Amino acid sequence: MRSLDPARGAIIDLPASIWQAIGRGVRSRCPRCGDAHLFARFLKPMPVCPGCAQDWSPQRADDFPAYISMLVTGHLLAPVVIAIEIAFAPPVAIFAALVIPAAMACMLGLLQPAKGAVIAIQWWSGMHGFRRERRDAIVSASDNVSTGDNVTARNIKE
Repeated sequence: MRSLDPARGAIIDLPASIWQAIGRGVRSRCPRCGDAHLFARFLKPMPVCPGCAQDWSPQRADDFPAYISMLVTGHLLAPVVIAIEIAFAPPVAIFAALVIPAAMACMLGLLQPAKGAVIAIQWWSGMHGFRRERRDAIVSASDNVSTGDNVTARNIKE
């Protein structure tokens, strides 16, 4: 469902739930509009979304995406490592030559999706200076504007 953003007069597709926002972030798309790319480079977010003009400078993902990436990598590779050790008992050098590149590839592959998800959660929750926006609030505010009702900025934010 597309919603009218009264601040810009533009039509944007706000996510219906936090899970939809996280899904957009994981796919490296803008969590707010879902149309534009979230990242300018591998882990550097766009300063402003070209699709909806959302300012991404307030985001503070810091080290959390790396922790998520390491946690998921460890849980994915632990059963594989145990199975290889039990089934084949390879020498340490061969074992390290298999496991270390696999772990690095897994961690690097998960970093950008994890950062996108963290940014989406921050935006959805209104953390670090982001404005909390919900699809139903913008739709009802735009309905009030079109009918001439008095709408304040506080009503739109809530």
